[in-house]
Amino acid sequence: MEIWDLYDENKKKIGKTHVRGVPLPEGCYHLVVHIWIQNDKGEILLSKRHPQKSWGNYWECTGGSVLTGETSLEGALRETAEELGLVLDPSQGKLMINERRKHFHSDIWLFQSNVVIEDLQFQEDEVIDAKWVDKVTYEDMLSKKEIVPTLPHFWNEVLGR
Repeated sequence: MEIWDLYDENKKKIGKTHVRGVPLPEGCYHLVVHIWIQNDKGEILLSKRHPQKSWGNYWECTGGSVLTGETSLEGALRETAEELGLVLDPSQGKLMINERRKHFHSDIWLFQSNVVIEDLQFQEDEVIDAKWVDKVTYEDMLSKKEIVPTLPHFWNEVLGR
C-alpha cells in the first residue's frame, strides 16, 4: 500500500497523507516524478511498460509517485532503483520542470548515466525492456504512438530549455 503526502495547489505540504487508490480530496494534490536519463551520446533511456499495466507495451521514462516523507529527488532515485535496478548519482540529476496537472504536481528530472542495458534489472510487474534512443528515433516512436501519450515531448520540453 502506497501512502503519499498531500499538497495544495502551490506544492506546499498540507500535513495530511493519502492512500493510493482512494479518490483525492477536492483541492489536494500528490507529487509524482518523471526521470529522464541521458547518456554521453545524447541518447535517452526508455523503458517498456509491462503489458498488464495501463498503457501496457508502451515506452516511457521511469517515474512514479513520491511516498510520504520523501523529497522529490529521493522519490526519483527510489523509483529508478526499483524499476530498473539503476542507482543514480544524485549529483548527476537536475530538476528541469515542475508542473501542476489535474490531481498531481509533476517534477521532471534529468539525470546523466551511461548504464549498459544488459546491466539493468527490471521490476517484474513494471518493466519488460529498455533501450537507448536518439532524437530521431524518439520522434519516430512518438509519431507511431509507441510512447505513453501523457508524457511531454522530451527534447522540446526538457532539453529545449
